[in-house]
Amino acid sequence: MSVYPKRAPIAAIASGAGAAGVGIVRVSGAGTAQIAQTLLGKPPLNRFAHYAQFHDGDGTVIDRGLLLYFHGPHSFTGEDVLELHAHGSPIVLSMLLRRCLALGATAARAGEFSERAYLNGKLDLTQAEAIADLISAQSERAARAALRSLDGEFSRRVRAVLFELTALRTYIEALIDFPDEEIDFSHSREIDARQLRLQQLLDALLLEARQGQRLNDGLYVVIAGPPNAGKSSLMNALAGSDRAIVTPVPGTTRDVLRESLLIDGVPVTLVDTAGLRDSPDVVEAEGIRRAKVEFERADLALLLIGTDQAPDFAALAQSISPGIPLLKIRSKSDLPCKTPVPVDLSISCSTGNGLTDLKARILANTELGDGSAGSFSARARHTEALLTVQRQVQYAMAQREFGLELSAEELRLAQRALSEITGDFSTEDLLGQIFSTFCIGK
Repeated sequence: MSVYPKRAPIAAIASGAGAAGVGIVRVSGAGTAQIAQTLLGKPPLNRFAHYAQFHDGDGTVIDRGLLLYFHGPHSFTGEDVLELHAHGSPIVLSMLLRRCLALGATAARAGEFSERAYLNGKLDLTQAEAIADLISAQSERAARAALRSLDGEFSRRVRAVLFELTALRTYIEALIDFPDEEIDFSHSREIDARQLRLQQLLDALLLEARQGQRLNDGLYVVIAGPPNAGKSSLMNALAGSDRAIVTPVPGTTRDVLRESLLIDGVPVTLVDTAGLRDSPDVVEAEGIRRAKVEFERADLALLLIGTDQAPDFAALAQSISPGIPLLKIRSKSDLPCKTPVPVDLSISCSTGNGLTDLKARILANTELGDGSAGSFSARARHTEALLTVQRQVQYAMAQREFGLELSAEELRLAQRALSEITGDFSTEDLLGQIFSTFCIGK
């Protein structure tokens, strides 16, 4: 018998959009057993695949397929769950869904099945988010990382940090509870040791969370440089197609061009931009302005210089947003170099020389060079929460000279921010924002 709160049944098409060999309609909630019995014509067996005819309200046969019933709490959502496996025609599935709604279910919101699994304790928040990440994974590496999060790897790492954070807070609050005991050198040394262990775990987790986020979201790499530096040729070479127009005329590229590709299993959005220079041409000047907007979004900028160019690297770098990793690249390396300047890498789009090294450097400069990097999937909200925790722990330690009470309060806030990641502490607004991004039926 289910131990979870009884919620009205919801229903949705759980398989992908479009025609397919097989499609699935899913129902979950109180009253699901009655819906299953009506469709099957008899009480369904638990966890058994029944072959059945699915009838409409007037007795007309909608389709033939499999009916599977899972008695809660031993189901995905923890509630009674029904799955109807039928032919994957969108029309057939819509008719089956309409029949379930007529039998008492209501149309599920986006992500409502996963939300119920979370609310019923079947998943924590990071595992629920990993379901959406796994569905939307654009590469094998991203899919494996999402599966590790779904298996609880990220949650275990968060709780290891939470354990150390709680231990530090408990130790400090114990000292507050004994005001007559002087805070001597040994106590300070113990606080420092605990804080160091916490910081090491937190730093490592933040690094991997950033990797997981980049693996999940993909990289945004912008090609920059003066006109005729070979930016469009590099775009075409990496994309494997003539995506950008290439001519000897300076200023050919005037708008922003984007191409999606995979580098070693990592999704990359490659952006070709207008050449950086002062131009009286209104259209080209607008292209340069748009290029600078793209720099704000970049995970990495590739600054290209042609063999016959010796521009001011510092001035060009100044045009790119501060803090953005930058690779200085000499292009057209198959031609004689007239103006040697120090660079990170030399390439030739004509011969392909250096392109393999460039791909490796792109991943290395965004902390994804190692194939094992990104051991779990993560999102921007996770890294933001970890940064908040990191700041509050540092602030808590800085507050010790003004009173341990202040340190304890900062650690409490850090604990709360950390608990938001797994959903141990959450708000309705946060949950609504997260689950609204899911597919309907998931």
